[in-house]
Amino acid sequence: MTGVKKLKAVLLFGLMLMAAIGLMLVSCGQKTDTASESAVIVDSTASADGVMIHYRVMGSNNDKALVFVHCWSGDQTYWDETVKAFKDNYKVVTLDLAGHGRSGMNRDEWTIEAFGADVAAVVNKLGLKNVILVGHSMGGAVNIAAANLLPEQVVALIGVDTYQNLQQKMSDEQIKQFTAAFEADFPGVVRQFVSSMFPPTADTALVRKVADDMAAAPKDVAMGAIMSLFKYDAPTALETMRKPIRGINADMVPVSVEGNKAVAESFEVTVLPGYGHFLQLEDPVTFNRELKEAIEEFWPAE
Repeated sequence: MTGVKKLKAVLLFGLMLMAAIGLMLVSCGQKTDTASESAVIVDSTASADGVMIHYRVMGSNNDKALVFVHCWSGDQTYWDETVKAFKDNYKVVTLDLAGHGRSGMNRDEWTIEAFGADVAAVVNKLGLKNVILVGHSMGGAVNIAAANLLPEQVVALIGVDTYQNLQQKMSDEQIKQFTAAFEADFPGVVRQFVSSMFPPTADTALVRKVADDMAAAPKDVAMGAIMSLFKYDAPTALETMRKPIRGINADMVPVSVEGNKAVAESFEVTVLPGYGHFLQLEDPVTFNRELKEAIEEFWPAE
């Protein structure tokens, strides 16, 4: 073989080797990406009225699923620090209610019942059979509505700084007075309102972030949702929703334990002193410990 031919052969072999190495690297990269993507499923499904609901799924325990529902004018990212602590032992689902986050906006009435249907749509899409619903603030009421649509799947409800008084009712005049300021200056009043729900010791950057985030919510969605929340008839809904209810609450607003037991006999609450409304954001470690205890009451640790 002449020198030129040898050189060509070496070059050809080198190119083939480089191509093979490149394919192996690409293949390895694809496997890593696939593994990473399989850890978090991001998808959407249609609610009962056709609005698309955006959700995320983590974890592989198909026998025990935790479904997290966010607060008024929030979104599923408010649970980011929580899901990290539970994804290894449970299937963990977060979602954006309609009109929030990345979910659809094409809804005429922003009601607790319709939000409950959003949760039910995700649970049914995923085929979940054993579910604990965890709801923050307005998410607590939403989960009562959802549980009535999922009588076979829901094991229990855990409220996060919600269910202070399940029997509380506001008159139309009281609702009008409360919402008047929001109608006049929605962003400004929301910032003040949200900031007041943190304790004086809260991280100022966190307070500012949450206040600004919620102040940027669509006004029509926010006002419709809060009006529906004030009018939601929890006692009537609880006549058919007989699942156990637990609460993890701050001490900023008193909890009417006896009043709650009158309409939900199973109700029990743990009160954490010194915290504000956003427990899972203010102190994720403490909150996750309390949530773990609440969950293990129904699903004991192996």
